[in-house]
Amino acid sequence: MADDSEEIDAVPDSEKIIVILDKACLEVGKTKDGVYKLLDCDQTALLRKNHLNPSEYRPDITHMCLLTLLDSPLNKTGHLKVYVRTSKNVLIEFNPKIRLPRTFKRFSGLIVELLHKHKIRAVETKEVLLKVIRNPVEQYLPPGCRIIGLSATASKKTEINEYISTIPKDTPVAFIVGAFAHGQIDLSQCTEELCISDHHLSAAVVCGKICCAAEQKLEIF
Repeated sequence: MADDSEEIDAVPDSEKIIVILDKACLEVGKTKDGVYKLLDCDQTALLRKNHLNPSEYRPDITHMCLLTLLDSPLNKTGHLKVYVRTSKNVLIEFNPKIRLPRTFKRFSGLIVELLHKHKIRAVETKEVLLKVIRNPVEQYLPPGCRIIGLSATASKKTEINEYISTIPKDTPVAFIVGAFAHGQIDLSQCTEELCISDHHLSAAVVCGKICCAAEQKLEIF
């Protein structure tokens, strides 16, 4: 019987759902003690000292989204590919085999290490688990990939399960989800923009809905 790693590797990129977490605030700052930390809204004094708006520094949103995506059955069966594009236009690729830290403190430390080293490997296997890669993200998408921008203000509204069920099996699709508290993704890069709810949903909830809809279509349980 194939193990989980073999199952993940067996799925071609053209058959994966791609999620791009966009404008993620993953920015490193140096404390007065000389320690590098991931800036977040709780570090009010440090942010205001550097004339930065605390409400814009929400790396916890990215952490929650990644936990939702990478813990999903969709990812565990190799049918998901995840990229993060930061507000500073740093592009990060996540290996589906990575087990992300559960706590934000440990996640913060991991991202600080990544942004300094540009690559994180597994301790035992030395396999690359996450790495900084060159922009633009479009060069990593399969040919003919449909790029869907999810926005609460999009004129086209549809239920995500219904939408994903109508995507032909041989048509790759990438969803762009905004990983921020306030703002708007750049819809100019999208082939289509979509609103999936009458309510303003958190980015993590949107990610969960994408995974559940894709799992239902692919009969993954």
